[in-house]
Amino acid sequence: MASLSRPTVFRLMATLRANGVVVKDRARRYHLASVLSSGRRYKIGYVVETGETSFYRAVTKGLVESAATAGIDLVVLDSHFSPDMALANAERLLSENVDLVIEFHSYAQVSSLISARRGGRKLPLIAVEIPHPNSVYFGVNNCQAGLVAGRYLGRWTEKHWHGQVDEILLVGSPKAGSLPEARLTGSLMGIQEILPNSANSRISVVNGDWQFEASREAVRQHLSRSTSNKILVSAIFDPSALGALEAFKDMDRLQDCAIVGQNGSIEARLEMRRPNSRLIGSVAYFPEHYGEQLISLALDILTQRSSVPNAFFVKHQMLTTATLKQHYSRELQQARAS
Repeated sequence: MASLSRPTVFRLMATLRANGVVVKDRARRYHLASVLSSGRRYKIGYVVETGETSFYRAVTKGLVESAATAGIDLVVLDSHFSPDMALANAERLLSENVDLVIEFHSYAQVSSLISARRGGRKLPLIAVEIPHPNSVYFGVNNCQAGLVAGRYLGRWTEKHWHGQVDEILLVGSPKAGSLPEARLTGSLMGIQEILPNSANSRISVVNGDWQFEASREAVRQHLSRSTSNKILVSAIFDPSALGALEAFKDMDRLQDCAIVGQNGSIEARLEMRRPNSRLIGSVAYFPEHYGEQLISLALDILTQRSSVPNAFFVKHQMLTTATLKQHYSRELQQARAS
Protein backbone atom coordinates (compact mmCIF):
# COMPACT_ATOMS: atom_id res chain seq x y z
CA MET A 1 0.00 0.00 0.00
CA ALA A 2 1.37 3.44 -0.95
CA SER A 3 2.10 5.56 2.13
CA LEU A 4 0.69 8.83 0.81
CA SER A 5 -0.66 11.63 2.94
CA ARG A 6 -4.36 12.49 2.72
CA PRO A 7 -3.69 15.89 1.05
CA THR A 8 -1.55 14.16 -1.58
CA VAL A 9 -4.22 11.54 -2.25
CA PHE A 10 -6.86 14.27 -2.51
CA ARG A 11 -4.82 16.25 -5.06
CA LEU A 12 -4.07 13.08 -7.04
CA MET A 13 -7.74 12.06 -7.21
CA ALA A 14 -8.78 15.61 -8.11
CA THR A 15 -6.34 15.56 -11.02
CA LEU A 16 -7.57 12.16 -12.24
CA ARG A 17 -11.16 13.32 -11.95
CA ALA A 18 -10.48 16.55 -13.84
CA ASN A 19 -9.01 14.53 -16.69
CA GLY A 20 -11.92 12.10 -16.85
CA VAL A 21 -10.02 9.07 -15.59
CA VAL A 22 -12.20 8.62 -12.50
CA VAL A 23 -15.63 9.82 -11.42
CA LYS A 24 -17.16 10.18 -7.96
CA ASP A 25 -20.55 8.64 -7.21
CA ARG A 26 -23.30 9.93 -4.88
CA ALA A 27 -21.72 8.08 -1.94
CA ARG A 28 -18.49 10.05 -2.61
CA ARG A 29 -16.66 6.91 -3.77
CA TYR A 30 -14.30 7.03 -6.74
CA HIS A 31 -14.61 4.68 -9.75
CA LEU A 32 -12.81 4.35 -13.06
CA ALA A 33 -14.82 6.18 -15.72
CA SER A 34 -14.53 3.23 -18.06
CA VAL A 35 -16.08 0.94 -15.44
CA LEU A 36 -19.04 3.26 -15.00
CA SER A 37 -19.70 3.56 -18.69
CA SER A 38 -19.39 -0.21 -19.31
CA GLY A 39 -17.13 0.40 -22.28
CA ARG A 40 -19.64 2.49 -24.25
CA ARG A 41 -20.24 6.19 -24.68
CA TYR A 42 -23.66 7.31 -23.53
CA LYS A 43 -25.72 10.13 -24.97
CA ILE A 44 -27.94 12.14 -22.62
CA GLY A 45 -30.52 14.75 -23.57
CA TYR A 46 -31.14 17.77 -21.35
CA VAL A 47 -34.08 20.14 -21.75
CA VAL A 48 -33.88 23.30 -19.63
CA GLU A 49 -36.71 25.78 -19.22
CA THR A 50 -34.55 28.87 -19.72
CA GLY A 51 -31.04 30.21 -19.61
CA GLU A 52 -32.20 33.59 -18.37
CA THR A 53 -31.95 32.98 -14.61
CA SER A 54 -28.81 32.21 -12.65
CA PHE A 55 -30.17 29.05 -11.02
CA TYR A 56 -30.87 27.38 -14.36
CA ARG A 57 -27.51 28.58 -15.72
CA ALA A 58 -25.66 27.12 -12.72
CA VAL A 59 -27.34 23.74 -13.18
CA THR A 60 -26.61 23.70 -16.93
CA LYS A 61 -22.97 24.74 -16.47
CA GLY A 62 -22.32 22.03 -13.90
CA LEU A 63 -24.08 19.42 -16.02
CA VAL A 64 -22.08 20.27 -19.15
CA GLU A 65 -18.79 20.13 -17.23
CA SER A 66 -19.63 16.87 -15.44
CA ALA A 67 -20.80 15.17 -18.63
CA ALA A 68 -17.55 16.11 -20.37
CA THR A 69 -15.51 14.77 -17.44
CA ALA A 70 -17.41 11.47 -17.50
CA GLY A 71 -17.08 11.08 -21.29
CA ILE A 72 -20.82 11.49 -21.94
CA ASP A 73 -22.29 13.20 -25.00
CA LEU A 74 -24.79 15.81 -23.81
CA VAL A 75 -27.49 17.37 -26.01
CA VAL A 76 -28.68 20.65 -24.41
CA LEU A 77 -31.96 22.26 -25.53
CA ASP A 78 -33.48 25.49 -24.17
CA SER A 79 -37.30 25.79 -24.03
CA HIS A 80 -37.27 29.60 -23.56
CA PHE A 81 -40.14 29.58 -21.04
CA SER A 82 -42.43 27.93 -23.61
CA PRO A 83 -44.44 24.73 -22.96
CA ASP A 84 -44.79 24.24 -26.72
CA MET A 85 -41.02 24.45 -27.09
CA ALA A 86 -40.60 22.00 -24.21
CA LEU A 87 -42.70 19.47 -26.13
CA ALA A 88 -40.84 20.13 -29.37
CA ASN A 89 -37.52 19.65 -27.56
CA ALA A 90 -38.71 16.36 -26.12
CA GLU A 91 -39.60 15.17 -29.63
CA ARG A 92 -36.19 16.25 -30.90
CA LEU A 93 -34.41 14.27 -28.20
CA LEU A 94 -36.32 11.16 -29.22
CA SER A 95 -35.05 11.63 -32.78
CA GLU A 96 -31.50 12.08 -31.44
CA ASN A 97 -31.60 8.51 -30.04
CA VAL A 98 -30.45 9.58 -26.59
CA ASP A 99 -30.04 6.98 -23.85
CA LEU A 100 -31.61 9.07 -21.09
CA VAL A 101 -33.41 12.41 -20.76
CA ILE A 102 -33.05 15.04 -18.04
CA GLU A 103 -35.95 17.54 -17.95
CA PHE A 104 -35.82 20.82 -16.01
CA HIS A 105 -38.95 22.87 -16.63
CA SER A 106 -41.99 24.01 -14.61
CA TYR A 107 -44.82 23.11 -16.99
CA ALA A 108 -46.77 20.51 -15.05
CA GLN A 109 -49.43 20.38 -17.79
CA VAL A 110 -47.00 18.95 -20.36
CA SER A 111 -45.17 16.52 -18.08
CA SER A 112 -47.56 13.64 -18.75
CA LEU A 113 -47.37 14.25 -22.51
CA ILE A 114 -43.58 14.12 -22.45
CA SER A 115 -43.67 10.85 -20.54
CA ALA A 116 -46.30 9.37 -22.88
CA ARG A 117 -44.40 10.26 -26.03
CA ARG A 118 -41.29 8.47 -24.81
CA GLY A 119 -43.32 5.46 -23.65
CA GLY A 120 -42.66 3.22 -26.64
CA ARG A 121 -38.91 3.35 -26.13
CA LYS A 122 -38.71 2.89 -22.34
CA LEU A 123 -36.37 5.86 -22.23
CA PRO A 124 -35.19 6.67 -18.68
CA LEU A 125 -36.22 10.12 -17.47
CA ILE A 126 -34.87 12.29 -14.64
CA ALA A 127 -37.09 15.22 -13.67
CA VAL A 128 -35.25 18.12 -12.02
CA GLU A 129 -37.23 20.05 -9.39
CA ILE A 130 -40.61 19.45 -11.12
CA PRO A 131 -41.88 15.84 -10.99
CA HIS A 132 -42.88 14.02 -14.19
CA PRO A 133 -44.88 10.80 -14.46
CA ASN A 134 -42.78 7.63 -14.53
CA SER A 135 -39.54 9.46 -13.81
CA VAL A 136 -36.88 9.69 -11.13
CA TYR A 137 -37.31 12.96 -9.24
CA PHE A 138 -34.16 14.97 -8.55
CA GLY A 139 -34.44 18.09 -6.43
CA VAL A 140 -35.32 19.57 -3.10
CA ASN A 141 -37.71 18.13 -0.54
CA ASN A 142 -40.16 20.98 -1.04
CA CYS A 143 -42.15 20.75 2.17
CA GLN A 144 -39.00 20.50 4.27
CA ALA A 145 -37.43 23.47 2.45
CA GLY A 146 -40.62 25.42 3.13
CA LEU A 147 -40.48 24.52 6.82
CA VAL A 148 -36.93 25.88 7.00
CA ALA A 149 -38.09 29.16 5.45
CA GLY A 150 -41.14 29.45 7.68
CA ARG A 151 -39.29 28.73 10.89
CA TYR A 152 -36.71 31.38 10.06
CA LEU A 153 -39.43 33.93 9.30
CA GLY A 154 -41.00 33.08 12.65
CA ARG A 155 -37.76 33.46 14.59
CA TRP A 156 -37.01 36.75 12.82
CA THR A 157 -40.47 38.00 13.79
CA GLU A 158 -39.89 37.08 17.43
CA LYS A 159 -36.68 39.08 17.44
CA HIS A 160 -37.70 42.14 15.42
CA TRP A 161 -41.49 42.41 15.73
CA HIS A 162 -41.97 40.87 19.19
CA GLY A 163 -43.77 37.94 17.57
CA GLN A 164 -46.49 40.11 16.05
CA VAL A 165 -47.57 39.54 12.44
CA ASP A 166 -50.57 41.02 10.63
CA GLU A 167 -50.41 39.06 7.38
CA ILE A 168 -48.64 36.14 5.74
CA LEU A 169 -48.21 36.59 1.98
CA LEU A 170 -47.36 33.55 -0.15
CA VAL A 171 -46.02 34.21 -3.65
CA GLY A 172 -46.54 31.03 -5.66
CA SER A 173 -46.91 29.69 -9.18
CA PRO A 174 -49.74 27.21 -9.86
CA LYS A 175 -48.33 26.27 -13.29
CA ALA A 176 -45.54 24.33 -11.58
CA GLY A 177 -47.97 21.91 -9.97
CA SER A 178 -48.62 20.90 -6.39
CA LEU A 179 -45.17 19.66 -5.38
CA PRO A 180 -43.24 22.97 -5.68
CA GLU A 181 -46.23 24.72 -4.09
CA ALA A 182 -45.52 22.53 -1.04
CA ARG A 183 -42.72 24.99 -0.30
CA LEU A 184 -45.41 27.51 0.58
CA THR A 185 -47.44 25.03 2.59
CA GLY A 186 -44.30 24.15 4.50
CA SER A 187 -43.55 27.84 5.06
CA LEU A 188 -46.97 28.42 6.56
CA MET A 189 -46.53 25.40 8.84
CA GLY A 190 -43.09 26.64 9.92
CA ILE A 191 -44.35 30.14 10.75
CA GLN A 192 -47.25 28.79 12.76
CA GLU A 193 -44.97 26.34 14.57
CA ILE A 194 -42.83 29.23 15.85
CA LEU A 195 -45.67 31.75 16.15
CA PRO A 196 -48.86 29.93 17.20
CA ASN A 197 -50.74 33.25 17.33
CA SER A 198 -50.06 33.77 13.61
CA ALA A 199 -52.90 31.34 12.93
CA ASN A 200 -55.14 34.37 13.51
CA SER A 201 -53.29 36.46 10.93
CA ARG A 202 -54.54 37.08 7.42
CA ILE A 203 -53.15 34.63 4.85
CA SER A 204 -52.93 35.83 1.24
CA VAL A 205 -51.73 34.04 -1.89
CA VAL A 206 -50.69 35.67 -5.18
CA ASN A 207 -49.48 34.15 -8.45
CA GLY A 208 -45.96 35.29 -9.30
CA ASP A 209 -45.73 32.95 -12.32
CA TRP A 210 -42.23 31.89 -11.24
CA GLN A 211 -40.81 35.22 -12.52
CA PHE A 212 -39.56 38.58 -11.23
CA GLU A 213 -41.83 41.01 -13.09
CA ALA A 214 -44.99 38.95 -12.70
CA SER A 215 -44.32 38.65 -8.96
CA ARG A 216 -43.59 42.36 -8.66
CA GLU A 217 -46.88 43.28 -10.31
CA ALA A 218 -48.93 40.73 -8.38
CA VAL A 219 -47.55 41.88 -5.03
CA ARG A 220 -47.89 45.54 -5.95
CA GLN A 221 -51.57 45.03 -6.76
CA HIS A 222 -52.04 43.17 -3.51
CA LEU A 223 -50.38 45.94 -1.49
CA SER A 224 -52.68 48.52 -3.05
CA ARG A 225 -55.50 46.75 -1.20
CA SER A 226 -53.77 45.57 1.96
CA THR A 227 -53.49 47.78 5.05
CA SER A 228 -51.35 45.31 7.03
CA ASN A 229 -48.23 46.72 8.70
CA LYS A 230 -46.27 43.57 9.50
CA ILE A 231 -46.24 41.21 6.50
CA LEU A 232 -44.21 38.00 6.29
CA VAL A 233 -43.54 36.98 2.68
CA SER A 234 -42.59 33.49 1.57
CA ALA A 235 -41.83 33.08 -2.14
CA ILE A 236 -41.61 29.86 -4.15
CA PHE A 237 -38.48 31.01 -6.05
CA ASP A 238 -35.86 33.76 -5.59
CA PRO A 239 -36.97 35.80 -8.63
CA SER A 240 -40.43 35.94 -7.04
CA ALA A 241 -38.91 36.98 -3.70
CA LEU A 242 -36.94 39.74 -5.40
CA GLY A 243 -40.01 40.82 -7.36
CA ALA A 244 -41.97 41.05 -4.10
CA LEU A 245 -39.18 43.11 -2.54
CA GLU A 246 -39.29 45.52 -5.48
CA ALA A 247 -43.06 45.85 -5.09
CA PHE A 248 -42.69 46.88 -1.45
CA LYS A 249 -40.10 49.45 -2.58
CA ASP A 250 -42.47 50.73 -5.27
CA MET A 251 -45.18 51.24 -2.66
CA ASP A 252 -42.75 52.81 -0.16
CA ARG A 253 -43.55 50.06 2.35
CA LEU A 254 -40.24 48.28 2.88
CA GLN A 255 -40.58 48.63 6.65
CA ASP A 256 -43.76 46.51 6.48
CA CYS A 257 -42.15 43.30 5.20
CA ALA A 258 -39.71 40.48 5.85
CA ILE A 259 -39.12 38.19 2.85
CA VAL A 260 -37.60 34.73 2.40
CA GLY A 261 -36.99 33.12 -1.01
CA GLN A 262 -36.01 29.69 -2.28
CA ASN A 263 -32.90 28.60 -4.24
CA GLY A 264 -30.14 30.76 -2.74
CA SER A 265 -29.43 32.33 -6.14
CA ILE A 266 -26.59 34.78 -6.69
CA GLU A 267 -29.09 37.64 -7.12
CA ALA A 268 -30.59 36.84 -3.72
CA ARG A 269 -27.15 36.56 -2.15
CA LEU A 270 -26.14 39.96 -3.51
CA GLU A 271 -29.36 41.51 -2.21
CA MET A 272 -28.88 40.01 1.25
CA ARG A 273 -25.48 41.69 1.47
CA ARG A 274 -27.12 45.11 1.29
CA PRO A 275 -27.35 46.78 4.71
CA ASN A 276 -30.78 46.27 6.30
CA SER A 277 -32.22 44.41 3.29
CA ARG A 278 -35.74 43.12 3.85
CA LEU A 279 -34.83 39.97 1.92
CA ILE A 280 -33.75 38.32 5.16
CA GLY A 281 -32.90 34.90 3.75
CA SER A 282 -33.20 32.24 1.07
CA VAL A 283 -33.22 28.45 1.31
CA ALA A 284 -30.18 27.42 -0.74
CA TYR A 285 -30.11 24.28 -2.91
CA PHE A 286 -26.53 24.74 -4.19
CA PRO A 287 -27.21 24.25 -7.94
CA GLU A 288 -23.48 24.43 -8.66
CA HIS A 289 -23.34 20.81 -7.42
CA TYR A 290 -26.34 19.51 -9.40
CA GLY A 291 -24.35 18.56 -12.49
CA GLU A 292 -22.05 16.10 -10.74
CA GLN A 293 -24.94 14.52 -8.85
CA LEU A 294 -27.13 14.27 -11.95
CA ILE A 295 -24.44 12.55 -14.00
CA SER A 296 -23.78 10.11 -11.17
CA LEU A 297 -27.52 9.38 -10.91
CA ALA A 298 -27.80 8.97 -14.70
CA LEU A 299 -24.94 6.47 -14.72
CA ASP A 300 -26.55 4.55 -11.86
CA ILE A 301 -29.66 4.22 -14.02
CA LEU A 302 -27.90 3.40 -17.29
CA THR A 303 -25.40 0.88 -15.89
CA GLN A 304 -27.78 -0.50 -13.26
CA ARG A 305 -24.78 -0.66 -10.93
CA SER A 306 -26.95 0.11 -7.93
CA SER A 307 -30.63 0.44 -7.09
CA VAL A 308 -32.06 3.87 -7.87
CA PRO A 309 -34.71 5.45 -5.62
CA ASN A 310 -37.79 7.13 -7.07
CA ALA A 311 -36.63 10.42 -5.58
CA PHE A 312 -33.17 11.88 -4.96
CA PHE A 313 -33.27 14.84 -2.58
CA VAL A 314 -30.54 17.46 -2.73
CA LYS A 315 -29.08 19.27 0.25
CA HIS A 316 -30.85 22.45 1.30
CA GLN A 317 -29.91 24.99 3.95
CA MET A 318 -31.03 28.41 5.15
CA LEU A 319 -28.86 31.23 3.85
CA THR A 320 -28.81 34.49 5.77
CA THR A 321 -26.46 37.43 6.01
CA ALA A 322 -24.79 35.65 8.91
CA THR A 323 -24.21 32.37 7.02
CA LEU A 324 -23.25 33.69 3.57
CA LYS A 325 -19.56 33.74 4.44
CA GLN A 326 -19.68 30.09 5.51
CA HIS A 327 -20.94 28.90 2.11
CA TYR A 328 -19.83 31.58 -0.34
CA SER A 329 -16.71 33.15 1.17
CA ARG A 330 -14.87 33.46 -2.16
CA GLU A 331 -17.84 35.19 -3.76
CA LEU A 332 -18.04 37.56 -0.78
CA GLN A 333 -14.33 38.44 -1.13
CA GLN A 334 -14.80 39.13 -4.86
CA ALA A 335 -17.82 41.34 -4.16
CA ARG A 336 -15.86 43.40 -1.65
CA ALA A 337 -12.93 43.74 -4.04
CA SER A 338 -15.17 45.04 -6.82
